Amino acid sequence: MAFRYLSAGESHGPGLTVVVEGVPAGLPLSEGLVAADLARRQLKAGAGGRMEIETDRATIVGGVMGGLTTGAPIALAIPNRDHAAWKGKAVPAYTIARPGHADLAACVKYGFDDIRRSLERSSARETACRVAVGAIARAFLAQFGIRARAYVAALGDVPEEKGISPDAALAFAERSPSRATSQAQEDAYANAIHLARAKGETLGGIIVCVVEGLPIGLGSYVTPERRLDARLGAAVLSVNAIKGVAFADAFANATLPGSACHDAIVREGTAIARPTDRCGGLEGGMTTGQPLIVRAAMKPIPTTLAPQHSVDFATGTPADTAYERSDTCPVPRACVVIESVLLIELATALCEKLGGDSLDEMRARYAALPTADTLRLDPAPKIFWP
Repeated sequence: MAFRYLSAGESHGPGLTVVVEGVPAGLPLSEGLVAADLARRQLKAGAGGRMEIETDRATIVGGVMGGLTTGAPIALAIPNRDHAAWKGKAVPAYTIARPGHADLAACVKYGFDDIRRSLERSSARETACRVAVGAIARAFLAQFGIRARAYVAALGDVPEEKGISPDAALAFAERSPSRATSQAQEDAYANAIHLARAKGETLGGIIVCVVEGLPIGLGSYVTPERRLDARLGAAVLSVNAIKGVAFADAFANATLPGSACHDAIVREGTAIARPTDRCGGLEGGMTTGQPLIVRAAMKPIPTTLAPQHSVDFATGTPADTAYERSDTCPVPRACVVIESVLLIELATALCEKLGGDSLDEMRARYAALPTADTLRLDPAPKIFWP
């Protein structure tokens, strides 16, 4: 069983539709629960005009009865309120490819003479579907004490804050409009966004997501496609504008000697413990039971108010890009998207580990799994868990 989903819809079409398969029966699920994550996707810091138009709400049209999932595919519909302004409107062909977008490669690949045929689907609007599916995965994993939270570690030229604990960073981010790690970072981010907007520029940044409560042994080393780090990395890189991913401080660790970048295994009484989490909660393609720490690098989005050089497909002449509408900095809003894609993949890995068709069946099996808190040594000393 896996949390598989298929979405359809365009940025300015009537709406988005997503069908999710593999959700076990008996999971409490409501439209309000999904709406909470969709609202987090619409943080105002750095956002453009569309966030003033859309207030996303997903309607559950299948797979849930009496507030509980049935085990059948779940269908969700997310209308585009902005569609009314475009319906029936004569929209001229868009023929100037924007650097950094899918425009040029898509037109060559699909034979388009109007870039709108690709930009409508390649738009980050589609991430609303992934956040909706992620909300279902979040609800499922919460049944087992697993939760994910993300924060903006760096934005534009504002560097990462040093010396702050992950717990303190995550706690502040939950009440921060830009998901900053402290008030000083919040102020610095707001200033950076203001200056970029005044220049017609856009900003990228670094997102850190921490997933806590995972059992030991999700994923596997036995074949490449079962390695959980590969699956999680692919999920993060599938998000629009994400161009880098690392687990914990992987790039910094690459400069250290081996004895300085791994996590010692120590004995504390009868318990096995790990005093550090330099590996970011993954070893050999499997979870270790420690917090999963994922870092994602988001590039500045390419739709800038300041024109960029390109070519007009219709005339073959040099032309500057034309600006319609975009965010100045989508990094704060992308935090919930990163959480969502990770939760979806982790929900799939847990379903693969547990099997079963109902939540009650899975709970019973989960109780037998080893966790970082239950790993013990017997006198032999053979590793076992209660």
